[in-house]
Amino acid sequence: MRRPRPAVVLLLAGLVLASLNLRPALAGVSPLLGDIMRDLSLTPAAGGAITTVMVVCLGVAAPLAPAMVSRIGVDQTLLAALVVLAAGVGLRGAGGVVALYAGSAVAGTAIATMNVIMPAVVKRHFPGRVGVLTGVYVSGLVTGAAGASALMVPLAEEYGWRAASASVAAPALAAAVLWAPQAFAPRHRETGGGRRPYATLLRRRVTWYVMGFMGVQSMTFYVMLAWLPTIFRDAGLPADQAGYLLALTNLAQIAATLTVPVHAGRAPSQAPHVAVAAVLTAVGYLGVLLAPATAPWLWMVVLGLGQGASIALALLIITLRAPDPASVTALSAVAQSSGYVLAALGPLAAGLLHQLSGGWTVPLAAGLGACVVQLALGLPAGRAEPGRHPRVTREAGV
Repeated sequence: MRRPRPAVVLLLAGLVLASLNLRPALAGVSPLLGDIMRDLSLTPAAGGAITTVMVVCLGVAAPLAPAMVSRIGVDQTLLAALVVLAAGVGLRGAGGVVALYAGSAVAGTAIATMNVIMPAVVKRHFPGRVGVLTGVYVSGLVTGAAGASALMVPLAEEYGWRAASASVAAPALAAAVLWAPQAFAPRHRETGGGRRPYATLLRRRVTWYVMGFMGVQSMTFYVMLAWLPTIFRDAGLPADQAGYLLALTNLAQIAATLTVPVHAGRAPSQAPHVAVAAVLTAVGYLGVLLAPATAPWLWMVVLGLGQGASIALALLIITLRAPDPASVTALSAVAQSSGYVLAALGPLAAGLLHQLSGGWTVPLAAGLGACVVQLALGLPAGRAEPGRHPRVTREAGV
């Protein structure tokens, strides 16, 4: 049955606003870190642990999402996660050190749940437009991160870091209000899954390729996110230019996330798109390695296109390689759990290699090696299994 146009518009608006909440609580920490450390007398290690706590939660808490979906349903889980996210960021700025870390853990757990179920939400409500809607919500993810990075400092200068940090709760609550009609609509209440999707998925070889691809592309992304400004400053570029270059990478990622899933979702195999994304990422790494101060804007555009395409393809492949929303949730949980554990280890490993080698050649060369592994895992993950065509018929309701 076809949904009325106002209902479709409300559904899309809720999905877009929910996607904008997937990263601000994370991306908004770095710009405020100096103020937080001064106010709470934190060491650099303790300050860095704020983000580490959240990224670890993205991996550790991801497997909990399917249990929630099985108990209360996908739409209801997304609504609950948005409310918990708002509570977490509110707690983070409400007190001292304990509240800071506790709120970060709560927010990270909510984001982990949202990360896992967003592909299932797309699969459920837009089964015939998976590529387009994957592009929409991944673009929202990147845009939310860029917006938070840009707005935190002005807000902190005007109202203080606590209010700036807590401001992330506002879009989360707004998204919850927009999503509530989906969560409370009787026709959308659907539970299921439990342990059976895990048992079925883990017997399929492609599941392990998807897990590996998600993990390695996450690691290559977070290594650059953590260290790019430092690498550019060490190459002689001023600090403000290093920040602008990182912002340029984010813009390139948005362009890739808006376009790549649309084309890849229509193809019987996503392997060619995976190959192009991995090559672009490797070229970006190579440019930063060999000539960081020569045409850095070019390396950032190439790197952003490669990394944006990679994350979009990883999430698209999760949606396409599972037959129903419950299985998508299970595959998303195992893939993102492994992915964010690797993502948390990547920046740490890069920093250790930098410390041991005294420069950035070894860490960036290791990143190039990771790009090769990303390609090796992504090619089989991107191929449709025999007898399983990734495209689905368009649902009349949307």
